[in-house]
Amino acid sequence: MDTLDRSIIDRLRLNSRVSHGEIGEIVGLSASAVKRRVDKLVAEGVIRSFTILVDPAADGLDTEAYVELFCRGTVAPRELQRMLASVPEVVDAGTVTGSADAIVHMRARDIASLEIALEKVRLAPNVDHTRSTIVLSRLVSRDHA
Repeated sequence: MDTLDRSIIDRLRLNSRVSHGEIGEIVGLSASAVKRRVDKLVAEGVIRSFTILVDPAADGLDTEAYVELFCRGTVAPRELQRMLASVPEVVDAGTVTGSADAIVHMRARDIASLEIALEKVRLAPNVDHTRSTIVLSRLVSRDHA
């Protein structure tokens, strides 16, 4: 991947519906040259998909929390993944360093719905306890995987 490919990807991150011609004007290539590069990036797996991002508030998911997950004993990441994937309110999760075993990002319609989802997580085998932090306002959001 070179600097032109990175510039093309930057434009697609801002708007995946932007035309090849518009990208070409910005990066100094023809529309067909941009298309060839995009096709190559897709074929090589650099670009994994084109998608939309829906505002969670518009989708009714106004309540957001970050949850530290503490387990009893050693739990394999695959087991945590299986358990967390079964809770629809979990939108992102990862194992972490420090005293917690994982950090979980959750979104729900309201506090009551969040509490129900948290209870599902807490009742999972090997979960000792959780520590939740409710998001009051979002300061920075870069929605790209």
